Amino acid sequence: MAEDHPLDRPILAMLTGRRQASLAIVRGGARRLDPAYGIFAALADAAPASRAALGALVREHGDVALVEPRAAPAIPGTRVVSEALCWQMVAEGSGEAGRSIGFDILDLGPSDAAEMLALATLTRPGPFVARTPELGDFVGVRLDGRLVAMAGERMKPDGFTEVSGVCTHPDHRGRGYAAALMRVVMGRIRGRGEVPFLHAYAENRGAIGIYEGLGFRFRRELVMTSLTAE
Repeated sequence: MAEDHPLDRPILAMLTGRRQASLAIVRGGARRLDPAYGIFAALADAAPASRAALGALVREHGDVALVEPRAAPAIPGTRVVSEALCWQMVAEGSGEAGRSIGFDILDLGPSDAAEMLALATLTRPGPFVARTPELGDFVGVRLDGRLVAMAGERMKPDGFTEVSGVCTHPDHRGRGYAAALMRVVMGRIRGRGEVPFLHAYAENRGAIGIYEGLGFRFRRELVMTSLTAE
């Protein structure tokens, strides 16, 4: 499969795109997201100098994750923590009309950051650190003042925005919060003239089924490789 579409290497497209390149720490042919925002990294090429540069970034700034068409090449001074096969899915088209729901959806902001991190730490929707919410818009549901569900945006390659950080507290699942929140996020992305996309672990068939119900369709498989310093 040719790899000339921006979503074929989404992290590289994110860290070189007009909206999020300023968040990259760059060394030679290697880039990583500022660790305050996340752990993603990418190589411009597989040249030895680029791989050595990425190894240096891992040693200096901490663990990284690459999301690529293939497993990451050997990176000097690092070891592989995990490799996982992912489905990349896109939701093209205009989307469905809004549905009536029995709860309020709220915009989340800086004052919600601590609760957002706590919810993500509990539910583990994917890499999420202190300033991840600043990567895009987030919305959530509160019950009795407590944040119980949220969804938002993360990677922003030109023309696309990733739906991410989707999670619901275990005590409040099965009430339609995640789907409703995702519809709001997707609607805002489309309202900007962009295409929503997301990533899911290939083995998580339950989540994939929910995403298909929201209009997402399989685009391609990618491999997420997590690296740490030796």
